[in-house]
Amino acid sequence: MGNNTDLNNKEAFAKIKHNNRQAKPRTRGITEIRGPYYTVMGERYLRDVLETMGEHVDILKFAGGSFTLMPEEELIKILDLAHEYGVKVSTGGFMEYVLTQGIEAVDYYISECKRVGFDIIEISTGFITMPTDDIVRLVERVQDAGLLAKPEIGVQFGSGGTNTIEQNEAAGLLDPAQAIEVGKRCLEAGAYMLMIESEGITESVASWRTEIATRFASELGTEKVMFEAADPDVFSWYIKNYGPDVNLFVDHSQIVQLEGIRRGIWGNNELFGRVITLNDGKN
Repeated sequence: MGNNTDLNNKEAFAKIKHNNRQAKPRTRGITEIRGPYYTVMGERYLRDVLETMGEHVDILKFAGGSFTLMPEEELIKILDLAHEYGVKVSTGGFMEYVLTQGIEAVDYYISECKRVGFDIIEISTGFITMPTDDIVRLVERVQDAGLLAKPEIGVQFGSGGTNTIEQNEAAGLLDPAQAIEVGKRCLEAGAYMLMIESEGITESVASWRTEIATRFASELGTEKVMFEAADPDVFSWYIKNYGPDVNLFVDHSQIVQLEGIRRGIWGNNELFGRVITLNDGKN
């Protein structure tokens, strides 16, 4: 199928300057959006989103295995539509559930993801404990199938659900050093990117633990890391500290606000007019 990002590449109000962005397919400043989970998103809904804002979306992520609740024909329509607009599609966090059904289920899951047209399999382990070597083997299994592996790492045990602050505090935090070691091993094994789970850092916490996010960025780099940013204050913090080319995962309702901040045309009193790129034509 053709790439519709080439059909309407003339921006409105083209003489009004704003920050340049690397053209798609991007390797930095990647925006991943949450698809079906909190709301239903069919082909028509997604087409509305991509016709207006598709140039600013790099990855569409399903969540919670929601794609297993859809008719296959409708699921494939969504995947095909995303690809028309140069948008990769990720499974989101479902691998940990599949793992409870054994290795045959894992292999079936990977092969089905390939067959229907997913690009990325997220390897989430927030609700379970696995040896690092096993996580690495999962990365290799996904990569060997011709798909992109995206392991999720974090510090909150039991993350990825709907826990309250009190439940997370009772569960306790995992060692950031261990999460970083897992991340390094996965990247060495060829993982496409790491997803940093927000719970325990900026989500479902009494106060943000930005020192953990800073440590992840410092020891893993920001090029192969994507931070989950559950609300505008969170993604504003990441852009303030790491610039407009930081990779972020947001809800699909937040595309416009996030891109406005990346482009320097929007923002709170800390960021408005202060997010700047060189704009030398070498993106």
